[in-house]
Amino acid sequence: MGKAVGRWDFEWVYNEQPHTWRRKEILAKYPEIKSLMGHDPQLKWVVSGMVLTQLLACYMVHDLSWKWLLFWAYAFGGCINHSLTLAIHDISHNVAFGTKRALWNRLFAMFANLPIGLPYSASFKKYHIDHHRYLGGDGLDVDIPTDLEGWFFCTPARKVVWLFLQPLFYALRPLVVNPKPVTRLEMLNAVVQFVVDIIIYYFWGLKPIVYLISGSILCMGLHPISGHFIAEHYMFMKGHETYSYYGPLNLITFNVGYHMEHHDFPSIPGSKLPEVKRIAAEYYDSLPQHTSWMRVLWDFVFDDAIGPYARIKRQYKLDKKE
Repeated sequence: MGKAVGRWDFEWVYNEQPHTWRRKEILAKYPEIKSLMGHDPQLKWVVSGMVLTQLLACYMVHDLSWKWLLFWAYAFGGCINHSLTLAIHDISHNVAFGTKRALWNRLFAMFANLPIGLPYSASFKKYHIDHHRYLGGDGLDVDIPTDLEGWFFCTPARKVVWLFLQPLFYALRPLVVNPKPVTRLEMLNAVVQFVVDIIIYYFWGLKPIVYLISGSILCMGLHPISGHFIAEHYMFMKGHETYSYYGPLNLITFNVGYHMEHHDFPSIPGSKLPEVKRIAAEYYDSLPQHTSWMRVLWDFVFDDAIGPYARIKRQYKLDKKE
């Protein structure tokens, strides 16, 4: 458990991200894919049902023992909350109400944020745009670990700790790598979130708050669903920086596993990404893909060639403020 990984730097490349040219090729060959772009009319109802389920769960857990509360937070509530973070991911691309109602999407994302327990949606939107526009960009894409993470979390035991602490790194890394001014929407997101937290605490006490927040943290850390964080962009095969997963966990994660398709067409809702794969199958079937997020986590921990440094990075010729 103490053997260090074999990488001591990121994989630096000097070409543009592949999603740019592949998008152009696919649209030229299959222009009908443009009809898939737009909003998903079912998304708001699915998300609303999930939020209401968690509010009902807050009532049901307020008398549970702490042992069972933490069990259900990990086994049930955290799964819903992790799924809601992926709904927020979809909503950040304006697929809940369409691009002409951008503010509606931002406000609805705050609603989807409520069971997570901590304000998240507005900040995620701000940085997720850069992740798509500047994939792998040094100092721009905050999805990439820092040098400190790559240097320190280099043994199987330390990588397990890193996986467990993923939510902390995702929250703090933007402040180190690419800090941006706090926006009004972020302040509104925080106010709305903490007001709802206070209301829940007033009616049902501390346990529902612990249920919500601990579930979010646990299921975004060392949990089967969180395998998607590693599966999406960590370099399991040299030269490939984005990978898809087409397994059953897509059913509860808004098809985030269709990640090559998503980066090729970020304006297409997750519910329609399987159709992209079907139409343009020859572009995706031959690319490396994952078959299990659990296997991804196992390989990340025990494969010496994989760790926080196993990411492709590139320089973009622009000012970070652009």
